[in-house]
Amino acid sequence: MEFIATFFTHSGAVKYKRYLKKIGIEVELLPVPRRLSSDCGIGARFTTSADIKTLISDDIDKLFLAEEGGEKLIYSSEAK
Repeated sequence: MEFIATFFTHSGAVKYKRYLKKIGIEVELLPVPRRLSSDCGIGARFTTSADIKTLISDDIDKLFLAEEGGEKLIYSSEAK
């Protein structure tokens, strides 16, 4: 499954990239598509079959599942 994560800060995005690499998930940092918005404008795109719980960190603002035809919000820090 392909995911896109958005972040509160640029440093949070970089920290999250290091975390994913540490657990063996390749990740690409990229500008966040305008339709998803973000506080810092940086997002992470990655593909994994890992449990969603392992993908959530305090640095993430939102996590989307990339599906055909768009993205589906699967986690929001506002819903904590």
